[in-house]
Amino acid sequence: MSTKTNRKKFLKMASATIAGLSLAKANAFPLIDAKRTIIGSNERIRVGFIGVGNRGTQLLSTFMKNPNCEVAALCDVYKPLTTRDYSQVNERYLKLHRIPKMGENFGPGTERYADYRKLLENKSIDAVCIASPDHWHALQTIDAIKAGKDVYVEKPMSKTITEGRAMINAARNSKQIVTAGLNRRAAPLYQKLAQEIPAGKIGKVSFAQTCHVSNMFPNGIGKMKPEAPPADFDWNMWLGPRAYRAYQYNIAPYMFRWWDDYANQISNNGVHFLDLIRWMLDEKAPVAVSAHGGKFVIDDDRTIPDTMSVTYEFASGRIVTINILEGSTGSFIPYGYIELRGTKGNIYTHENDYKLVPATAGQFQSYDKPMQEETFSIKDPKLKDSTTNLINNFLECIKSRKQPLATLEDGHLSTTMAHLGTIAMKTKQRLIWDAQKERFTNSVEANKHLHYKYRAPWKLV
Repeated sequence: MSTKTNRKKFLKMASATIAGLSLAKANAFPLIDAKRTIIGSNERIRVGFIGVGNRGTQLLSTFMKNPNCEVAALCDVYKPLTTRDYSQVNERYLKLHRIPKMGENFGPGTERYADYRKLLENKSIDAVCIASPDHWHALQTIDAIKAGKDVYVEKPMSKTITEGRAMINAARNSKQIVTAGLNRRAAPLYQKLAQEIPAGKIGKVSFAQTCHVSNMFPNGIGKMKPEAPPADFDWNMWLGPRAYRAYQYNIAPYMFRWWDDYANQISNNGVHFLDLIRWMLDEKAPVAVSAHGGKFVIDDDRTIPDTMSVTYEFASGRIVTINILEGSTGSFIPYGYIELRGTKGNIYTHENDYKLVPATAGQFQSYDKPMQEETFSIKDPKLKDSTTNLINNFLECIKSRKQPLATLEDGHLSTTMAHLGTIAMKTKQRLIWDAQKERFTNSVEANKHLHYKYRAPWKLV
């Protein structure tokens, strides 16, 4: 089975074997047990990894724990990340950025690439895991789909709303399995609540909130001047479709998350929580969004706010807020990182547990507590790691050709929420959103932020 065609035939044949597999005792939680997939077969899924820095290495390590995964190739614009030689990492990177220790044993068959397009030409590769900087996700996903690869793309799914829709269109016109890296879609706790809350567990929910808090005062990402990058770092390729600018050590390989051209914190951290709120409330998209904030606290080179508050309004009447606070400490949510307020009670959720606090009678009302206080937690340690669960689900879906837990459409809708907040912040307007047409109905300026002009020779489609 050395050819791509024969490999694909095998994968389809294997689907009959795994179609009936499920976790015993977990019918409500459709997760995947890696050791129970593809029984009786030694054939493994050959995965190529595009972007193997901080998050890429975390995903790589998790993929490697699944016995059905074979690491076929590594690709990165920084050579020591593909050779996995920590001793060759630039000393300034070790002080400034999150550099993984590396040193894994892949065996002699693992290919190394500096250009992801060369990796995609390798017909022996079945799937790719994309964990490059955010501004690369759309192009690399679409190119991988065109190359006949199944795709796991890390969050946020895109850098622009237009990119996200182009990714969905590419997947729809293909037979590929594509998973968005919203790992908590594979968390049993949230699978449970996503069924129970819309069914009325805490009554009618009118308000939800979440936040990302990280005190980066006083120095933030620092202030630096343009310099030449290390000789083994391909800065031009790292920039890709974005406009050319001189390299700075506080941009790449990790601090790009504080530069608006490449990322921001509402799409980096916030998208996880926005996705969970949207899912638990069974909402598709907001109808209006507004934002406040700016660079109020930290004097550094960042081009994104250090303080930001976004409010979303849904047609159902619900209000959702997210706050990005990088100049203070301590969450204002009593427990966990998401609060849902209902007429019968409030729920506070964490990674694998939640607390439910019953409502009390308000003005002019008199009644007993409509429900009992409740705490719940996932006990089985094998189910607690949602990233492992999601990756195992992705690998099984490659075999079964079934829809994965974290679909590309859900990834797009939740990433869009983050982008809407960013656009509202930039325009300083209350924006009305038409989710069907994916356009703002009241702002020409806001619609200009739906995409940007790619640098030649890169094209979205």
